[in-house]
Amino acid sequence: MSTEPAFLQIRDIVKDFGGHKAVNHVSIDIAKGEIFALLGSSGCGKTTLLRMLAGFETPTSGSIVLDGRDLAGLPPYERPLNMMFQSYALFPHLTVADNIAFGLRRDGLPAAEVAARVQAMLKLVQLEKFGQRKPHQLSGGQQQRVALARSLAKKPQLLLLDEPLGALDKKLREETQIELVNIIHEVGVTCVMVTHDQEEAMTMASRIAVMSEGRFLQVGAPAEIYETPANRFVADFIGNVNLMDGTLVKDETDHVLVRCADCTHYVGHGITGTEGMPVSVALRPEKIRIAREAPSPTPDDPQGEYNRARGTVKDMAYFGSFTVYHLALESGAVLKISAGNTERHRDHAIAVGDTAWAHWSPTAQVVLTS
Repeated sequence: MSTEPAFLQIRDIVKDFGGHKAVNHVSIDIAKGEIFALLGSSGCGKTTLLRMLAGFETPTSGSIVLDGRDLAGLPPYERPLNMMFQSYALFPHLTVADNIAFGLRRDGLPAAEVAARVQAMLKLVQLEKFGQRKPHQLSGGQQQRVALARSLAKKPQLLLLDEPLGALDKKLREETQIELVNIIHEVGVTCVMVTHDQEEAMTMASRIAVMSEGRFLQVGAPAEIYETPANRFVADFIGNVNLMDGTLVKDETDHVLVRCADCTHYVGHGITGTEGMPVSVALRPEKIRIAREAPSPTPDDPQGEYNRARGTVKDMAYFGSFTVYHLALESGAVLKISAGNTERHRDHAIAVGDTAWAHWSPTAQVVLTS
């Protein structure tokens, strides 16, 4: 493990607006070359934190150190970073090449160096043939790449992205996510991005911080955040999930039993809890199987008591590659199930109004104590 200090160090940052802590004692280390996402709903503090990194807001307390240099007191134009906004902020009267060159010329670079840097950026974002066009002559995705090229032209140590793909439609946004990541990795720049789009954060970031009310609730790799959420908020915020409240009735080193209204969960790990305590079980829809008949007993469940629930299909939605079922259980709760469509013709498919069984493995759930 490297003993070198982190490239970007955020230490106990607070931003207080008249008694309201928009950012509340946040600390994080970000490695060189990492794409780090701040994810949360509106008002959670993610944009305020990004603006403090950029120098547009001054922290009430705490420190920001970039590559060993304390950024305190440095105005935005003196910080070795660049920020790309959702609106792109391209100059409509300038060509693509002149938009990319704008900051370089402001810095007084020789014309030959500016021209070489602009050509390199156009090649990087695959817009070599579009250098003489105006922004309005480009598609949304192309404008986004021009804005990225302009942000990277000055070779910043840190790239800040504020909802970078928010202005694009869903299909183009999905196509652009991987493209943007590849460009950032090719340049090797460290990146902090703000987004409220879970899929965008999961696709683009190497690590994610889920924020709420000015604090980090969980920081981790996308798979870690999704598969092992730290609490109910994170489980509910990231992706689709079934949350069931229950009581811990057994806690062993290799398994726990949680009794809920419609089923008893057998979970294949211990939680070091107290029997009788209230807990929640998080169960992702794609980890549940649905069938007409009750599932067969298993070695972990020879009596057929656990990890199953019977209900009536209340609703269903076909999405092509998968179908989502809403299974109404005896308590009135609705279990969401996502089943892959592996066959074109399903003569015996489950339909609305049918009685069906949902079942899942002992490794499908996560037990949450907060």
